[in-house]
Amino acid sequence: MNQLKFLLTSQLKRSPLAQKNSGFTLIELLVAIILAALVIAPLLGFMVNILDNDRKEQAKSASEQEIKDALDYISQDLAQAVYVYDNDGLKNNSTTNPATSGIKNQIPPFATGSTEVGCNPATTECVPILVLWKRSAKPKAIPTITGATCPPPPPPAVDNCNDGSVYSLVAYYLIKDITPSNTWSKAARIGRFEISDEVRNPNNPAVYITQPKPGFKMFDLKAASSLNLAMNSWTNSGAYTANSPKIQVLVDYIDKSTVGLTPSCPNPSGATPNPQQVPTTLTGAFYACINSDPSQLSTQVFIRGNALARTINPSDEPLPYSSNRSIYYPSASIQVKGRGFLYSK
Repeated sequence: MNQLKFLLTSQLKRSPLAQKNSGFTLIELLVAIILAALVIAPLLGFMVNILDNDRKEQAKSASEQEIKDALDYISQDLAQAVYVYDNDGLKNNSTTNPATSGIKNQIPPFATGSTEVGCNPATTECVPILVLWKRSAKPKAIPTITGATCPPPPPPAVDNCNDGSVYSLVAYYLIKDITPSNTWSKAARIGRFEISDEVRNPNNPAVYITQPKPGFKMFDLKAASSLNLAMNSWTNSGAYTANSPKIQVLVDYIDKSTVGLTPSCPNPSGATPNPQQVPTTLTGAFYACINSDPSQLSTQVFIRGNALARTINPSDEPLPYSSNRSIYYPSASIQVKGRGFLYSK
């Protein structure tokens, strides 16, 4: 029994090493914190930089795609164009001197009622860049028998309608907000405005099948001695109203600065011969080189986006263009020759 007690007692006794308190000293803890900071801080900065670059690349990719889509849309209008206005045509309309006339005060934002279509000079700056007349199709718009419904109802209803075509006035604007907007970025955007003729009775062209929207009026090729003068003397039907078509935004995040832009239009002054740079003085990164000569009607359009405007708080002012961040200002251009024409005689 004495031997058993001795063995149990010796096993239950704690050794001197086990009785020591385990843990880190304050100096060891401070050294560990410093080493961790030296390792983790660069890694954290590296990850933040990767995430920031990824966000910028996504914004750049989105801007490139949207600019491409916008130019594709514009090119469709230009391909159907029968007349494109240059700087001479975007002067104020003059009834006293047709030779110096233009349509500037007949379209938004200078025409009466422009606030009804979305160009309010008190809150937005709308600069017309590309203004054209085009001829477009109106499928199944003309009834072939009296009382037919066009477009026709789905089958098995009888189709008593023919296709028609109408003229439209289309205007593209560079739009910048004077007062902050809750809808759009603080960069610039491109807006599109269209007023279109309606289908007329083929047996009596003076009678409309459906009435055009307020503001539209057909041009008169007999109004002057040449095509340019006749188109430049066009006037609208009166004030635009709430029932007039509205300016629709085609693309946002367009660069509103002109830094780094070097337009290559052969004739930026606006004097003959064509083509002319529109506008003569750039107001942002959206402009056109226009040759309005009916025999060689062609238009080149240039757009530059601002992808960095997508990566900031909407209330902040976008960074201006600079060469060291030019990669985030994607640009593209197209050149289109109009396939339509007008008989001027």
